[in-house]
Amino acid sequence: MPAYWVARSRIIDPVEYKKYTDRIPAIFAKYGGRVLARGGRFQIMEGPEKFHRFVVVEFDSFEQGVACFQSPEYEEAAAFRRNGAGEVETVVVEGGDATGSAPPSSAGGG
Repeated sequence: MPAYWVARSRIIDPVEYKKYTDRIPAIFAKYGGRVLARGGRFQIMEGPEKFHRFVVVEFDSFEQGVACFQSPEYEEAAAFRRNGAGEVETVVVEGGDATGSAPPSSAGGG
């Protein structure tokens, strides 16, 4: 079942943040990620207007998405933004509609 990497970010230092974003396409590709949305036009429909960059990447499985995020390559790239260049919230969510089946586990829900 596919899974989706969903990230919301706020860029603080565009020069340092670009050192992160320049490395990301190759890392996603290595783990089978297909970018569905990265940057671009958006409209916040509800919630805080804190974040101004949004990314959605599809992986063949939940495990691939998590492996990509936890990979040494991603950790190295993320260090550029984690040094204060930006703030990011990232989640990997399995595709499909789990609502109404089993109760949510501690690893997910919604």
